[in-house]
Amino acid sequence: MTSESAVDVGGGHITIPVPRDPRCPLEPPPQFAEWRDATGLQRVLWRGRPTWLISRYDDIRAALIDPRLSADIFSDSTRTRTADDTAPVVFARIDDPEHNRLRRMMTRDFTYRRAESMRPQIQQLVDDFLDRMIDAGPPADLVRDFALPVPSLVISLLLGVPHSDHEEFQLYSTRGLDSRSTAEEKAAAGTAMFEYMRRLAAQKQREPGDDLMSRLVVDHVATGELNPETAVMNGVILLLAGHETTASMIALGTVALLQNPAQLDRLRDSTDPKTDALIVEELIRYLTIVHSQVDRVAVEDLVINGQLIRAGEQVLMNLPAGNWDPAFVDDPHVLDGDRNPKGHLGFGYGVHQCIGQNLARVELQIALGTLVRRLPGLRLAVPPQDLRFAGEQEIYTIHELPVRW
Repeated sequence: MTSESAVDVGGGHITIPVPRDPRCPLEPPPQFAEWRDATGLQRVLWRGRPTWLISRYDDIRAALIDPRLSADIFSDSTRTRTADDTAPVVFARIDDPEHNRLRRMMTRDFTYRRAESMRPQIQQLVDDFLDRMIDAGPPADLVRDFALPVPSLVISLLLGVPHSDHEEFQLYSTRGLDSRSTAEEKAAAGTAMFEYMRRLAAQKQREPGDDLMSRLVVDHVATGELNPETAVMNGVILLLAGHETTASMIALGTVALLQNPAQLDRLRDSTDPKTDALIVEELIRYLTIVHSQVDRVAVEDLVINGQLIRAGEQVLMNLPAGNWDPAFVDDPHVLDGDRNPKGHLGFGYGVHQCIGQNLARVELQIALGTLVRRLPGLRLAVPPQDLRFAGEQEIYTIHELPVRW
């Protein structure tokens, strides 16, 4: 399985994300174990900037609730926002109390109960895409034909995208996230999606429904609590964050199950939703696809694992290293669907923990469970070493996944 080779940069710093071992592309880079055992923190380059990397499970959890570390990494986003301020605010990139105020406007649509209520609709979408794959016959690219489009239409249901717009919405969202798209295609898709979301918000103002975008517009924009640009921007952010991560988990989760036949058999033969839930939770821990995205900036001096971090310096949470920390789980290299990895860092931790985690769990349970049950002969259509993983992106993923059944 192909991957990139390690890259050292000026000053001895290593660039993040660190390439994975091509012989074990689903496992974190082997350096992470050494970094967990070392005193202090690693100084790395991330997005071209020197950054402190936190790799121990306990240190990451502590850092994510430390008020001296701010999610507000953009210098101009600390200013007061008013109803007539047209600049959009990304709720995940600000601190409480404003973060909590904006997040609470959306939590109703991401509760456990709301996610569970969407099971029939998600099941229908999953079955529809598998029907198309089966009708077309093998081989199929599971990324293009299943992993990418399913989350796109799930989030469209949540946002209230009309059925007549599903094809347009899916085109923009999948093209913007497909690793095979050019930079120009991704940029054009992103612009088109923002403009589509703006039109959707205007439509919901005229004809509100029982959906997230309607609630943002009617309950919060109309009352002056939220400016229209922020409503639109956060709709786009929810789409991108939920779509990209869930699509990657469906594809890489399939690879992990194919590499661990006992776990695949256990999921395929399961009639207990609790078994499905445990296997999915363990896959989230094991894969930790958000491998270089959760960052903070110090607002005052602090010490982590013996390392002094100065105010203004940036830190990055090494989530894969944390989820594979032996201090967190025994035998972290083993994909063990019998364990309950409660407290894993796959969705982050603290007040900024992923707002869509309940929906993501439901999607993954349905998508992976249905896939292996409807296609009991599922297997790779190419040699494992020919799979191409996208480790250079901040969300770990795979370019294509050719399969037969």
